[in-house]
This record gives sequence, structure tokens and C-alpha cells, in this order.
Amino acid sequence: MTPESDLLTPLRRYWGYSSFRPLQERIVRSLLAGHDTCVVMPTGGGKSLCYQLPAVVSERTTVVISPLIALMQDQAAQLAQMGIPAAVLNSSVSNEEQGRVIRQAREGAFRLLYLSPERLQRADTLGWLQQVPISFFAIDEAHCISEWGHEFRPEYRQLSSLRGKFPDRPIAAFTASATHHVRHDILAQLQLRNPDKYIASFHRPNLRYLVRQCDSVEHTALLVTALRHYEEGNVIVYSPTISKVEETVDFLEDQGIAAVGYHAKMDSSDRRRNQERWMSDEVRVLVGTIAFGLGINKATVRAVIHLALPKSVEQFYQEAGRAGRDGKSADCILLWRKQDAGLLGYFANQILDAAERDRAWQRYHTIRGFAESGKCRHRQICTHFGETPKWASCGGCDVCGAAPAWLTEVMTPAVALKAVSSRGLNVAGAVADADQGLREYLREWRRTTAKEKGTPAYVVLHDTSLDEICRLKPNSIPELLNITGIGERKADLYGQGILSAVRRYREGARASAPLEMKTAPALETLQLLTEGKTFAEIAQIRGRQLSTVVNAAANLVEKGDLEFRPEWIDRNKLAVIEAACAKMGLDNLERLKPLKEALPPEITYDEIRLVLACLRRKKSQSRAEIPA
Repeated sequence: MTPESDLLTPLRRYWGYSSFRPLQERIVRSLLAGHDTCVVMPTGGGKSLCYQLPAVVSERTTVVISPLIALMQDQAAQLAQMGIPAAVLNSSVSNEEQGRVIRQAREGAFRLLYLSPERLQRADTLGWLQQVPISFFAIDEAHCISEWGHEFRPEYRQLSSLRGKFPDRPIAAFTASATHHVRHDILAQLQLRNPDKYIASFHRPNLRYLVRQCDSVEHTALLVTALRHYEEGNVIVYSPTISKVEETVDFLEDQGIAAVGYHAKMDSSDRRRNQERWMSDEVRVLVGTIAFGLGINKATVRAVIHLALPKSVEQFYQEAGRAGRDGKSADCILLWRKQDAGLLGYFANQILDAAERDRAWQRYHTIRGFAESGKCRHRQICTHFGETPKWASCGGCDVCGAAPAWLTEVMTPAVALKAVSSRGLNVAGAVADADQGLREYLREWRRTTAKEKGTPAYVVLHDTSLDEICRLKPNSIPELLNITGIGERKADLYGQGILSAVRRYREGARASAPLEMKTAPALETLQLLTEGKTFAEIAQIRGRQLSTVVNAAANLVEKGDLEFRPEWIDRNKLAVIEAACAKMGLDNLERLKPLKEALPPEITYDEIRLVLACLRRKKSQSRAEIPA
């Protein structure tokens, strides 16, 4: 067995860590001993190091199977910064680059080689892989192989061929969120032989789980209240749909809260830019769909807020677990409405495969039970994953009395609207702590350095390392090497730059003033409409979905800030919609679906929204004209 010092030396040299987290050393030794291994470790537990360190020590190639292109590229970039040779093969890589990587892989040039599961389905891949000096295979997000998993991907089933093609190579499966049933399925599908199993506790005591069912007005008000409550660190807001992401970003900016969006229909460069702005602290709040998050290594997330019921407890646990990765307290907030549950049911019923549809409904009933239960949230999560805590009450959730006052207060409609309408609060906060100025200055240095190097800011320096520099204020490279997360390679690349930045701050340098907040979205849309732009043109200019722009225009019409324009909708359609609204009654049209179903199929939701806004505006005007 490898002596402990042989592991601590590369751990210190490349990662800048002086000790292992729980279970990491045992997992690394299992892989170095050639054992099949199954690892279930929560988000932020340090899974990637468990296969990256033995890859470095073995001096052979570890093949990592990962489902996300962005995740593979980020990990390869971070490894390159640490001086560890790594490469990626997926659909984003040019044919010329793929040929070069394959040639070098055969020569054993890489310690880690990242492949997508789709790549392994190609007949030629298994052929040239057999010429690579492979140490072991690491299957990341292994729950994707199980039909019982909440993110089942059929292409992962092909990974079962690895055992037959590489019978003497160990296979290691890694996941953050697998139930007892899914774990057994992973072992069977990958044909793991007498594997070493490492199941970390699912209890995250630094996280506070807070759940609140609310109506639409409360929902909006509580989101704003929450974001103004978390003045330090970063926040992730998870939205159920793409259109809701954009509406939320626009709404928050109307409230004076800077936010960026992230969803699958955005251009990949826009997604990357928004993610980088959030990662480098240019913007504290990111609003995204479930497309955002896998592999995100941001230590200072102080809150994760879900705006709707997730589709499963596993999904909630995985996404909420992106908070508090630095070990400090953080909140995981679920603000849900009954119509969210209806949306989940609708999606479940769209699944054609009967068995998968049944599993979706099982997941629905479980997450609904979690949200409505009066039992300890931490305990519910632990038992869901097959862990039985010895305690009955955690003291760290709303059920166990840990909810803050702003969440538990009953909001009347008037109070909720007042909470939303109060604007201009500086969400960034003003921290009197002397280290905060240095922190902002170093963040600015990190952003500038990242742009010069053409690499993400978090690859240059992690948040935890940056905070430790602020606390210790190193004066030399040896002192810098005592900072967690700064190894020899990183000190060579950035050491002098960091020390110079600290010195300049001591001499009076300060971070530049923050960027001006852009024009409020509603005003921007109004201005563009005034200039004669069409909805489609505005959507392109503002980088929004067409429905988001139409919804903004409808709100402006209803408030009286914009006149309804006849050219927006065919007059025959207009007459049909008006007649249907008159028949059903404006006051009975809180939801658009019944109206949509009563209208011809060629009439769109966007057209309905615009006409409804016009009718509601006329109705409010007529009421105002009635003498007292």
C-alpha cells in the first residue's frame, strides 16, 4: 500500500491541500489498489479529487466518462492550470484536434482523458481506447445509468460494454444523489466486481432547509425579500421553465436587483458569459433552469432558492446542495405553489413509456410529500436515501423551528405588494469589515487576469483561497503556498500577481466602482417599442424569448404605460378572443389555459395575453370614471 506521505505530497503540490476530506483518502487507495469502487458523496464533498489524484499517482491514463461538455472542459482547464496533462473528446472538439488527442492518448500523454457517453457508443472509440495505457475508468454522475435515477440517460446504458472490452481495468462509479435502489442498479449495470463501497452521510448540517407554500403574490414578494436578506455571497434561483427564467431576471432588475439568466435555449456563448459573470462575482444572483449547476464549484453560495417543486427529492437535494460548499451556513429555500404541482403532473403524463411514467409519478408523490410534511426536512432527506439518523429533530429546518421571521410571517396581499414595490435597496450590501475591501480588489484582479488568460475566473483562484488570502495577507511565495488551494504550479503562474495585488491594496489601491446597472427591462422594452421595433426585433436586441417580450408589453398595456396597437394581432383573431373573454368573464380568467382551450388552436398564448391586457386596462379605466 502506498505510504500516506506519497499521497500528501502530490495533494499539496498540485491541489494545495494539506489534508483529505472524509472518505477521500480511502477512496483514492481503493483505486490505486485496483478495486472496483462505488462512491456516493454529496455535492461539494470532493468527488473529482478522488479520481484525479490516483490518476496523477498511477502515471497512467484515467478515462473519465461525464455527461456534460461544459463540465469536462472546465475540469480539463483546471487540471491544465495545475500542471496535470488532461484532454477532452466530445462533439465540441474539431476533427483535427480529435485526431491529435487520440494519437497522444495512445502514447500515454494524458493523466486524465474525458469522454462523453455518446463517444463510447462509436465503434472506433473502443478500438483505439484499447491501445491507451488505461489505469481505470471513472463514471461521473453514475445515477444516469439507472432507469430509477432522476436523470436517466439511455446512452449511459452502453457503459456496460466496458467490463467486456476491458476486463482487467477497474471501474469506479461516482454520484451525489442515488437512492438504495439506484445504487444497486449502478452496480449491476456496470458489472462491478466485489466493489469497495463508500457512502457518505446525506446529512448536510450547515444547510438550513426552508419550505413555504404560497400564492402568486406572496411568491414574488418572498423572492425579493429573500434576495435582499442575503447580502453576502452568491445566490442561485432555480426556475421551472425558460420563460420564467427570463421573466424573473427582468422582474428582479425592475426591483433594483442585478441578475443573469441561464437556460438551454440561450446561445452557448451567452450561457458561458453569464455563468462566468456570476462565478467571478460581477453579478451575485443567477436565475437558471436545471440546465445550470452540474460541476459548478462555487464555494460562497449562501442561498439556493427553488421557485417551484423540483421533479424529485434527488433533484432538490442535488441542486440545494450547491449552497454552503465552504462549510459555512447557507439556506435552501423552496417557495412553491399548488399550480407547480399541476405542471409536474402534466409533464409526467407526457411520458409515453408506461414504466417511466409510473416512476415519474412516484417521484412526484415523494417530493410533494416532502414539501407538505410536518416532519424534519433533514431527516426526510436522509431516510429517502436509505440513511437512518439517530436524531429526530435537526434544529436546521423550518419544521424544527429554524425558519427566519421573514419567511414565517403571514403576508396579506397589501403587505406582499408593498414588499415587492419597495425599490432601490443595494443588494450587494455595505460590509464594514476591513477585509471586504481587499476581497473586492482581489476579485477585480482575478477577473482581469482571467480575461487576459482566456480562462474562467474560478480556474485562476477559488473563492475559498481568495478569502484565506484576505485573512492571512501573505507577503511571500512560501507564505502563499500555505494558502489552501494554491499548489506549486498555481503559485508559479499567479503568485507574484497575487502578492503585487495585496501590496497595491496596502498602498491605497481600491477596486473600481461597480458597473452601472442596465436600464430596467420594462423601460427598455417600452423605449424600443416607441422606436418602432417589433416584438421579434426586441427579443433579439434584448436576448430574450419572444414570449418574454410580449409578456412585458402586455404588463405595460395593463398598467396604462403603453397603448394597445391594432397591428399586433389580426382583427379577426382579436374579435374571437374578445368574444370568448366576454363569455367566460374577465374576473374568471386568472389562468389562461381554459381560455386557450376554448379558442381555435391557431390563436397563441401571446395573442391572448395582449388582448386580455387591453380588456383589463379598459375595465380599470371604466371603473375609475364611475363617480363616487
